[in-house]
Amino acid sequence: MCDIFCYWSTVLRKKMEIFLVGGAVRDKLLNQACPDRDWVVVGARPEQMLEAGYQPVGKDFPVFLHPETKEEYALARQERKSGRGYTGFEFCTDPDITLEQDLLRRDLTINAIAMDEQGGLIDPYQGLQDLEQRKLRHVSDAFKEDPVRILRVARFAARYHRLDFTIADETMQLMREMVANGEVDHLVAERVWKEFVRALAEPSPQVFIKALRDCGALARLMPELDALFGVPQPTKHHPEIDTGVHSLMSLIRASELSESTDVRFASLVHDLGKGLTPQNELPRHIGHEKSGVPLIKALCQRLGVPNQHKELALMVGEFHTHSHRALELTPKKLLHTLQRLDAFRRPERFAQFCVCCQADAQGRTGFETREYPQAKYLATALKLLQDVDSAMFIQQGLQGAAFGQALQKHRLNLLGKLKQEYSE
Repeated sequence: MCDIFCYWSTVLRKKMEIFLVGGAVRDKLLNQACPDRDWVVVGARPEQMLEAGYQPVGKDFPVFLHPETKEEYALARQERKSGRGYTGFEFCTDPDITLEQDLLRRDLTINAIAMDEQGGLIDPYQGLQDLEQRKLRHVSDAFKEDPVRILRVARFAARYHRLDFTIADETMQLMREMVANGEVDHLVAERVWKEFVRALAEPSPQVFIKALRDCGALARLMPELDALFGVPQPTKHHPEIDTGVHSLMSLIRASELSESTDVRFASLVHDLGKGLTPQNELPRHIGHEKSGVPLIKALCQRLGVPNQHKELALMVGEFHTHSHRALELTPKKLLHTLQRLDAFRRPERFAQFCVCCQADAQGRTGFETREYPQAKYLATALKLLQDVDSAMFIQQGLQGAAFGQALQKHRLNLLGKLKQEYSE
């Protein structure tokens, strides 16, 4: 690090200073891996960066790529709110802007710590204290001018939950105010999904959802999911009772079973249909699988969810109870289900489907470690059918409808034998 500091500080004018900032400093202090490093340059003008060989990449404000490391170097800047949403800002870069002024615009105190070329720490906003106390605290009231910060704080809470970090009360209060004054409504779908999917990849993604719900943002951004909290389920099958709690428990179990954000997303939203159950039918939720499909579609469309996430979520939403009842299904119904799930052409996605269904079954109080034989049964059934050599029907001279009927009959016979084996 010193070589980079010293060489490029010499190339630039001596009064200019370069500092390592943000996540690289924070995670170094937490002994966590951080693949990216960001730098702030104090006392420089854009033309001086260009003369030193840096490549400009910033559109809204001057950011440059280091000529050798390709890491980002941003000129120290200040910002002023000029409109609604996260794009409503005017930026000012000037050689007279200090490091402390630049750090003041950052979201959290733990992200507002800088490191100089000697490894010394500059901590004007008590970020070190908050690291020690495991608090996610805003730097200043300017926090509430950018609604993306609600998502970022919730994501950091999900990332560092295992290290016992919590959101400071005063920061949560600011987040609630931002929701109440409508600032969160100006978030664009692309940015919401970007933070959402990053949060799904974190060690404790359920904390992201909890944080959004605590500040009221979940009801604005994902009302279909928020509607599940407080909706009861039969105690016999769901000792946790609350459907929203079950959804988070399913997400937790999915995170233990898979690192795939596809699997985690589908597990989270699989029961959206239960939010539509009439009061007089509660706590039962007959037909919630199909009634949830339009809600999953609406959520995915509004957030711009990629097809691979959406397709798996729709399949899990509509067919998860088929998986739970797999051992009870007739051979005909099981074959039809495998075909509807496109399991023969997309076996990898079908495997993800089974993981989601396991997460659903085990995402219940007292069921967390209970066996889920249905997953193995479904995998065995698919493998059995995949191994069928259709050439034997061609050798028998069968074509067209006759070929299809023979193949269907053979598949059903195999599934019948499999069901008999599991019943014994």
